[in-house]
Amino acid sequence: MNSQARKIVIAIDGPSGSGKSSTSRGTATRLGMRYLDTGAMFRAMTWWMLESGIDVHDGEAVATAAGRPSIVSGTDPQAPTITVDGTDVAVAIRGEAVTGAVSPVSAVPAVRTRLLELQREVIGAGDIVVEGRDIGSVVWPQAEVKVYLTADPAARAARRALEEGGSDVAATQQSLLARDRIDSGRATAPLTMPDGAHHIDTTDFTLDEVIDQVVALSEAVKDRA
Repeated sequence: MNSQARKIVIAIDGPSGSGKSSTSRGTATRLGMRYLDTGAMFRAMTWWMLESGIDVHDGEAVATAAGRPSIVSGTDPQAPTITVDGTDVAVAIRGEAVTGAVSPVSAVPAVRTRLLELQREVIGAGDIVVEGRDIGSVVWPQAEVKVYLTADPAARAARRALEEGGSDVAATQQSLLARDRIDSGRATAPLTMPDGAHHIDTTDFTLDEVIDQVVALSEAVKDRA
């Protein structure tokens, strides 16, 4: 079977700073596939909650409002987009306010249920690389390729601080570890390595080397079809 003929789903999970976004976008670009950043969807929901004056620490209020915003994710890996009610929020969702509020919003079951539906609609028939924290375990457990990325906390913090324009690395590391505890301990869809996932510790690899490994795994699956 032609390796381009089979449309597969590549699920890439892992904690913040492990290289999910760069790896996912690079893999999708290399393979000519679509791309979905589910984390951006949670950030978009959080942005809307803040803009709407909803207390993000009031789970009941967040749950009640979760069905209201229209969140649309673009799937071009070289120019991913995300809008809320038609407003481009790609930059706004990366601000400090959203970063500090996304964990409690993400922990609300109604939010996860709403976004799960949207995510599955986008994934559809496949031919997509999807990144997040529960893709291979909850969102699309039937994914043909499951990858779980990790990295040394210091390396993760250095990468994230660089992305954020030179933030304090020590403070960034503490923030990442706090996010890990929340994501791993939540009752609904906790951060965990999915069954059957290939674990890649990205600490000592370049981005291209990590992408090479994911592409190799994906091509092996297509070749077996």
